[in-house]
Amino acid sequence: MPRGENRDRYRGRVRVLGWLALAGALGAIAGGCGGAAESAPSAESAFRRAVLARGFDAPVLLTFAPAERGTRYVVEQSGRIVRIRAGRRTVFLDIRGSVDFGGERGLLGLAFHPGYARNRLFYVAYTTGDQNIVARYRSIGTRALASSRMILLSVDDPYGNHNGGHLAFGRDGLLYTTIGDGGSAADPEDRAQNMDSQFGKLLALDVSKANAVWTIAALGLRNAWRFSFDRANGDLYIGDVGQNAVEEVDYTARRSPGLENYGWDLYEGSGRFEDTSQGPGKLVFPIFEYEQAGEHCSVIGGYVYRGKARPAERGRYIVGDYCSGAVWSFEVRSGKAMGVRREPFRLPGLTSFGEDAAGEVYATTADGTVYRLT
Repeated sequence: MPRGENRDRYRGRVRVLGWLALAGALGAIAGGCGGAAESAPSAESAFRRAVLARGFDAPVLLTFAPAERGTRYVVEQSGRIVRIRAGRRTVFLDIRGSVDFGGERGLLGLAFHPGYARNRLFYVAYTTGDQNIVARYRSIGTRALASSRMILLSVDDPYGNHNGGHLAFGRDGLLYTTIGDGGSAADPEDRAQNMDSQFGKLLALDVSKANAVWTIAALGLRNAWRFSFDRANGDLYIGDVGQNAVEEVDYTARRSPGLENYGWDLYEGSGRFEDTSQGPGKLVFPIFEYEQAGEHCSVIGGYVYRGKARPAERGRYIVGDYCSGAVWSFEVRSGKAMGVRREPFRLPGLTSFGEDAAGEVYATTADGTVYRLT
């Protein structure tokens, strides 16, 4: 799991930012993150937590394949993908022999091609002993063909942490990923602002073209742990793990004016971190951030809820923290986080959120449990 460093001196407040402006005075939090200014949910409006399944090996994602309603895929960090349909589990892919697993390393991401029902293509991100890998596979529907692997990205990994590894298709049909800033602490080689480096960037690939190359879609990320595109409008949300003070959520509308620079390592959250040279692009500050404290340590980015089970929650983005298990949700209006709400449950050891084909939202935790949150 992604972790920051030096967790020993912070006060545990939540700040909601709209391009550095306060989103507005909100009600007091229920159940605690001391000093936070948030609203408490009513019984009618809150997300709800229920166990879907247990017994997974270090699950770090739940996702779905297009046109497979009722089927879910759970990514195990150790190197397996488990397919769940009608309550039955089968191993869809097992690459444990290729994956270097431990800490922030392992099988980290999975995305199915938008045309998966026709072409059976899917993509995984994982670490080996010294590389960050994105590979394409083909399946026969119920299981992957191990021999079909094609490496699409291979980047030498200078340190063992900050591997990002999420994969997602945007509404533009491009495949997106990030591999973090390269690791260690404080971006010692200043990679995140350097356009000659793939580290600290949101990368994009046009998988429809033979011999396509990865391009830089955004820069200034430290260790994005779970980003997502709102299925209703294509807006981008990124949970970016902080260094030792602030965890943040970044936001970019689909109709972006150009290259976004999310600030690391000039900024950690909205606060100045180092006096280094700024790279290109428009500097974008978080819409939501919270200070690390004794209980908080690493943001877990989530999804905008677009399901049907909880109509009152549609349009709310859900986000949490790995150590404390705290979960928040909010809506974005005019580029600002509004109606921030602390949900009435915790998910200690939260490793990821996920969604299914119907837009219902899930969470995975380090003890091997998958929860349905709606």
